[in-house]
Amino acid sequence: MYLNIEGIRKTFGEFVALDDIDLAVGEHEFVCLLGPSGCGKTTLLRIVAGLLEADGGRMMMGGRDLAALPARKRGFGIVFQSYSLFPNMTVARNIGYGLKIRGEAPGRIAERVGHLLELIRLSHLAERYPWQLSGGQQQRVALARALAVDPALILLDEPLSALDARVRVEMRAEIHEVQRRLAIPTIMVTHDQEEALTLADKIVCMNEGRIVQVGTPKDLYLRPRTRFVADFVGVSNLLPTQWVREAMPHLLAGRPDGEEAGYEACIRPENLAVSRDAGADGRVLDVTFLGNLSQFRVEWRGRQLVAECHRLADLNPGDAVRVEADARDCAWVAA
Repeated sequence: MYLNIEGIRKTFGEFVALDDIDLAVGEHEFVCLLGPSGCGKTTLLRIVAGLLEADGGRMMMGGRDLAALPARKRGFGIVFQSYSLFPNMTVARNIGYGLKIRGEAPGRIAERVGHLLELIRLSHLAERYPWQLSGGQQQRVALARALAVDPALILLDEPLSALDARVRVEMRAEIHEVQRRLAIPTIMVTHDQEEALTLADKIVCMNEGRIVQVGTPKDLYLRPRTRFVADFVGVSNLLPTQWVREAMPHLLAGRPDGEEAGYEACIRPENLAVSRDAGADGRVLDVTFLGNLSQFRVEWRGRQLVAECHRLADLNPGDAVRVEADARDCAWVAA
């Protein structure tokens, strides 16, 4: 692996921010640190960047011990949530600043800046100042500045959280395209599961200073291992074993061998089939139209369930419905 993090620990007084963190990042991998506020993801990113010192553990990259290198010598590109552009510099000078302080020749700086301006599609704004740009344009400039110094690793600290929804979607696509094209290993901090699912090769789901599951977006969505991951990554119907035994006993076929206590069934809304049936004992409580799908809240056998349908379904509140699920679409998670 390109970057190996082993046993990283960090405390602030009595508070344990990171508790024995082990993580490997591949040479061209896009890794998202995903979790709620206070889970330790930003602390981990700052330790990798060299902006914060760990209390224990080690980090190796390409055979080098990062603990022996100050932040300025690690060769990383960092993009913060606040962009941190220099207000008195044009777009071009902001992008080329890192090269200038390294003593690069003016011709080399101009060539590199020109290439990056084309990459982020802002060549026509090279002489504008940050205050003359939109939030999305400022974020592109911040990304280009991080890329200008040919970083060994890109670190992104919730770079899209200050943008409105539409611009955020556009910037996700921009970041994804640039990272794939340049093949630079990237670690991004986010609390937005949609961002993580869209961008990451690997998601590191964190909670209370620990890594609770690592895997591809598909792994975490389809096969969460814990109730926390199932609940945090997407929407889930989490069903106690005893209820499953009485209402959907066929789902028990997929339960871990010999395990019952402490496990719950996890069914995603799109895998719950709801259909009108006058003789059934389910009832539609409400219907939410979301454009590309319809979402239903259903009362069935003492529980409220959430179902989704990717078409305009002819169901209304109060309708009697039958509820079905396939054992192949059911994951079992530690409660």
